[in-house]
Parts: sequence; C-alpha cells; structure tokens
Amino acid sequence: MNKLQRLLQNKNLILTVCAAGIGGTFQYGYNISIINAPTSYIQTFMNRTWLERTGAPLESGMVLLLWSFTVSMYPLGGLAGAVAAGPMAIVLGRKMSLLVNNLFVIVAAALSGFSQMAKSFEMIMLSRFLTGVNAGMRELLGREESWPLLLASNAVPALIQLMVLPWLPESPRYLLIDRGDRESCISALKKLRGSSDLGEELEEMLAEQAAAKGQKAKKPWELFRNPAVRWQLISIIVLSSAMQLCGNDSMYFYAAYVFQEAGIPQDKIPYVVIGTGSCELITSVTCNMIIDYAGRRPLLLGGYILMAGWATVFMVALSQQTQISWMPYLSMACIFAYILSFGIGPAGVTGVLPTEIFDQMSRPAAYMICGSLLWFNLFLVGTAFPFIVKNLAHFCYVPFLVVCICTAVYIGFFLPETKGKSFLEISEEFRKRNFRAQSHEAFYKGPEEIRSTTL
Repeated sequence: MNKLQRLLQNKNLILTVCAAGIGGTFQYGYNISIINAPTSYIQTFMNRTWLERTGAPLESGMVLLLWSFTVSMYPLGGLAGAVAAGPMAIVLGRKMSLLVNNLFVIVAAALSGFSQMAKSFEMIMLSRFLTGVNAGMRELLGREESWPLLLASNAVPALIQLMVLPWLPESPRYLLIDRGDRESCISALKKLRGSSDLGEELEEMLAEQAAAKGQKAKKPWELFRNPAVRWQLISIIVLSSAMQLCGNDSMYFYAAYVFQEAGIPQDKIPYVVIGTGSCELITSVTCNMIIDYAGRRPLLLGGYILMAGWATVFMVALSQQTQISWMPYLSMACIFAYILSFGIGPAGVTGVLPTEIFDQMSRPAAYMICGSLLWFNLFLVGTAFPFIVKNLAHFCYVPFLVVCICTAVYIGFFLPETKGKSFLEISEEFRKRNFRAQSHEAFYKGPEEIRSTTL
C-alpha cells in the first residue's frame, strides 16, 4: 500500500515519463519494426515506379540495394538527430527540444503517406531520414493498399506528446545546474515527486551544482581531450556500439530474412515478429524493476554472455534444419532467447550509464557521442545485414557473436559497478582508473589541481 501511495503521489512524474517516452524511445522501436510488414509491397512499388519511369524493371540486386538504402536512411537520420540533440538540450531545454523534435516526424509522416500517390519511392527515403532525426501489424495497415498509412502512423505518438508534454514540468537538474534557477528546480521537483520532502535528491543536485560552478557545457571533442573522463568515455563507446553491433535490432529490420532462414512459414512470420517485440518489452520492464537490486554490471555481463551462447546454438540449429524436422523451432526459440537476454541487460542498462558516470556539464556531449555511435552502427548493420545473410547463410551471427564476447570481456574487467553510489563516489572510482597510468604525472600535481581536473 505504501508503494501504491507513493506511485499515486508521483503521477506527474509518471505522466512526464510516458509523454517523453511515447514521442522519444517509443518512436525509436516503433520505426525500426514498422518497416518490416510492408517490405514486399514497398519493394514492388519501387520496381513498378522504376519500370514506369524508364521502361525497364530493376534487377533483383538493385532492388535489394535500394531497399537496404531505404531502411538505412532511418539510422542515418538518427545520426544527424543525435548530433543536434546536445546543443538543442542546452539551448532550448529538455522539454522544448522534445516538442520541436516532433516537427520532423510530422513532415516524415506526410511524405510517407503521399509517396504512393506521388509515385516517388524517394519520398519514403526522405521520410525515413526525417523519422530517424526524430527518433505494425500486417492485418491492420500492412496490406498492399494501406502501407503508406502504416508508415505515416508514427505521427500519432508525436501528436500525443505535443498535446501532453507542455503541461508537465521541465527537467529539475537542467533548471538548477544549466540555468541556475533554484526556485523553478524545487517547484519542478515537488510536482514530479508529489511531495515537499525532497531530501537527499536536492542535496545531491546542489553538490553537483557546486562542483560544476564556473564551468560551461562541454563539447564532444573536449571529452576526448580530457584524461579525467578517459575510462568513462571508453565505457560508453564500447557499450553504445555493442547495442547495435550485437545484432539485436537487425531482427526487426530484416525479421523476414532471419525467420525465412530459420524455416518459419511465410504466413506465420508477422506473428513471430510481434512475439519478439513483446519479449523485449517484457524483459526491458523487468530490467527496470530489478536494476537497483541486481546492479548494472551483472545485468550487462549476464546479458552479453547469454546472447553469445544463444547465437552459437542458433547457428548450429540453422545448419541442421534441413536434416532434423524440429530444428526450425529451436532456431525460433533461440531468437526469442537472444532478444530476452538483450532486454534483461543491455537494453535496460546501457542508456542509464551516461547519466551516472558524467556530470551535468558533460552529459549532453556524452549523449551526443552515444547517440552518434548508436545510429552510425545501426546504419552499418542495417546496410550490411542482408548481404551478411546472403553470404554467410547459416553463420550470419558469427560477427555478432564476436561482439558479444568482446563486450562481455570488457564489462568483466573494466566497468565498475554504479549501483547505490552517488555521482561523486563513481567519479572517484573512475579517477583511480583514469590516473593509474599517469601516476608519475599526478605525483607532481598539487591536490587541488588533481581535484579540479577530476571535477
């Protein structure tokens, strides 16, 4: 009952999270999976349009290349959005940036919706790019005559966010540390927490404000030049890259290819895709419930080790599917298990780390680096994956297996646990690692200089 009462007190926080999520992270996952259902129809539309323009049909290899490019325009746009996100968050604030961001997806929805009428597959490509800057089910909107509406349906979450988010408070940490507005910060905290008892949370924010006094928001290249954040930076580079290079999202981009290789009947594939998305949703929610009990390192380490194991079993099952009748079902089970392992660890933990290991002045730059790597690697995997499947066939997950193993090794040896620690405690732990190789240099620095460099 106490937990329920606290939950009801925090209704503004819940609404803020939902409003931010439905126009943010929800758009990311929705637009990765939305392209799968109308795949064959869009490819047919491209071929038909090209035939009407030139009088000759496209070769199969060119159709695949155009389709790869269309799919990959989404992460390419995401890369552009990630680069712009940091400056927008600093200049406009978190809430206004989210509101402005919806303009991209509304324009993208219009381009997709009218692409068939205009007989222009280039409009779909541009739409995917703009959707990426913003970052389905076949029976409903995935049919041949209604796929433009499916691609345009991403405007609905944007409209919901535009209607709800303006009534909710700005980020308290941004108000206090970036703008120096203590009163607005306290007011926002009270609204979000549903209580006047702000306690340790406000005290920690004030300590961070004092540590950041006189500093300006860092640029991404400044983080690369700062030895005091060397291992923090390496950690987010490794983990952000692994999020895409582990191959999880390739299953949403090219689920049809993967499940066809697994021997799943064509008419059952849309339901399997829905199942994979449901798996990730369930495990991501579970991860958020247990992250403060289990810790960050065990979830990340366990997730990547399990993914490596399931990738191995999956490839063995693929190689034997023509000899053993039940192997396609083992392949499908491995895919579900792979996504479950991703959701319980990497999906739920990776996005939290930059907030915990970087101070307020460095977080926008850190998120720009994370976002840029995430979208670049998504573009890389999205472009290369159909060719990986074509050339490696049953062994298509060997590259992803290598990534999972290497990431698990890094987490096991180099990533400290952040569970239950304040930002200053985490900074001190990283400081020991950052300056271990520079002990001789640090010996000649005064205590105040070392402390100021670390902060």
